[in-house]
Amino acid sequence: MAMQNRKRRAKRRIAKPKICRLCENKINFIDFKDADLLKKFQTEKGRILPRRITGTCLRHQKMLSTAIQRARIISIVL
Repeated sequence: MAMQNRKRRAKRRIAKPKICRLCENKINFIDFKDADLLKKFQTEKGRILPRRITGTCLRHQKMLSTAIQRARIISIVL
């Protein structure tokens, strides 16, 4: 009975802060014609991955989303 009343504590992992890969490489502008770079930030179905998964900063995430949308219009990226 005593074992059932005790709550088991789950071990929490300490999250490592994600660093923006684009800031590391000092990329100031994301070109919508660079399909290889844009594919890294998309799912297999072509959806844009969120910041919490990719670890990009806000500035680069906004540039990524507009570049992917522009590439979709001219059919470079799904």
